[in-house]
Parts: sequence; C-alpha cells; structure tokens
Amino acid sequence: MSLRTDGTATEHGVASAANRFRERALSNRRRPWRRALLTALAVGVVAGLVWVLGWSTVFGVEEVDVTGTTGTEAEAVAELVEVAPGTPLARVDTDAVADRVRSRVTIAEVSVRRSWPRTLSVEVVERTPAIVVRNPEGRLEVVDAEGVSFRVVRTAPKGVPVVTAAGSRGTTREALQASLALLEALPSDLAPQVSGITVSSANLVTFTLGKRTVVWGGGEDSERKVAILAALLPTKAKVIDVSAPDTPVTR
Repeated sequence: MSLRTDGTATEHGVASAANRFRERALSNRRRPWRRALLTALAVGVVAGLVWVLGWSTVFGVEEVDVTGTTGTEAEAVAELVEVAPGTPLARVDTDAVADRVRSRVTIAEVSVRRSWPRTLSVEVVERTPAIVVRNPEGRLEVVDAEGVSFRVVRTAPKGVPVVTAAGSRGTTREALQASLALLEALPSDLAPQVSGITVSSANLVTFTLGKRTVVWGGGEDSERKVAILAALLPTKAKVIDVSAPDTPVTR
C-alpha cells in the first residue's frame, strides 16, 4: 500500500521556515541596538556614580576626626588638615594631608584615611619625651628618642631626666647623643629611674639613679656595664663607677 500526499504540508513547512528566517533576521538587526543601549546605560550609571563621588557634595567632608591626641593639640592637628567642608571625600589627597600634619614637630607618625560617607579620619602618634636639655638661651627643651626637640617647657616632665653638659657651651649634639645612647642601653626597669645625666664628653657620662651616682663612661661595652651595675646595686655604695668594666669601683 502506498501513501499519497499533496503539496499542502510542504507549503506549510516552507512558510514556517520563511517566517522563522525573517524573525531571526529582525532579531539579529535589533541585537546591536540592544547592546548599544545597554552600553550607554552602563556608561551613564558609571558616569553618575563618578560625579556623585568626585564632584557632588553628597559624600563631601563634613567632619575631621582626630585620634591619638586631645585638647589644643588635636585642634592644631585639625587646622593643618586644610580640607574645606563639602570637598568630595574621594578627591581628598590623603598623602598631602598627612604631610601637612607631619610638619607639626610634636607629631611622630600620622595616618589619614577616608571614613565613608563624610568623615576624614586622622590618626596621630605624638612624640614621647626621652630627655630634657637646656638650650643656649637657658630654656628647657623636650627631646624624643630620635633626638628631635619638640617642646619648650618651664619644668621637666615627671620622670624625664634632665641632661647637663659640663662646660660653658651648653648642651651639645654630642651630649644629646651620648645621653640617648645611655638610656637605650639601660634595661626597662632602670631607665625610668634615671633623673639626671651629666655629659663631660662622649666618653664621660654620669647619671643619677635614684639616690646613687653612676659613672658610666662612654658607650662601649654597654651590656657588660649593665650587668655589673645590676650586680652592684644591692650594695650600699653611693657612687658606682662602671666606666672601666674590668675594674668597677664603688664608694
């Protein structure tokens, strides 16, 4: 038995294929326009965000938060920031701000960061007094462990030793360095007990430790000198001389 067909089904199939072809062709022609439209929208969104962040006042600086110090010192640091209110936070040059704050001699370290949405955070570390020296004008200068003079005072801060240079030239750079080297050599339990340092030369340093006088000498053999000093402290000697560690003297 044979199956007879007419041309109806074939014609219908051909028509369907032609319709699909036309739809595919139209879709292909529309696709570049869709891409272009989506690209334009994406660019617009990005441009809007850039404008909001970098040029508008939506995320503008409203507050400068200074940490690490208080009172008048914090106010002085805030003045050095020099960022106008409303300045877009994203456009603040944090490195430049840090440089300006670092120019204040009382500041040892500074970190500047953006705290969204509207705060500029400035964290500082103040210099710590190590010694007090008398300048040529007779005023007392506070000096940190790096040898930086950062404050003039009428009286030495409590617990900070005063350096006296023998002779008429006042406290020299040599005396300052010798004093700092001495304090660095002493262990943490002895250094805070030093109340005064006298420097005749870099090789003749004497200091007051509690009620005792210690003749230190120069900066060499500091570890041996510390060990000998610790061994002699239990004695009742008022003067301990470790300037020549091989032959220490007490009296």
